[in-house]
Amino acid sequence: MDNREITFDFGFTTVDETELNAYQDAKEAQGRVEQFADKAGEYQTRLDKLFNAIQPLLNNLKRDPAKDYILWPDRLNKIEAFEDMLQDIYQGK
Repeated sequence: MDNREITFDFGFTTVDETELNAYQDAKEAQGRVEQFADKAGEYQTRLDKLFNAIQPLLNNLKRDPAKDYILWPDRLNKIEAFEDMLQDIYQGK
């Protein structure tokens, strides 16, 4: 019989009720932290998409500030499509 068989302890230890409660609370808190981290990542992705969607509009609007007018054919359809895109990002689609 080798030494490994003699000292095998099955990987558990005894604890009192206070230690057990503390361990269970810590495991539960760890799960909540992981959930919040996942949500935070999802929200960061949405914010990045919103920023990247809006920035080209702002860049185009300030492109030539010396000109007094903006030529924007088919403006209503383009704005409505942009609104739909923003709504999808907002809803996480």
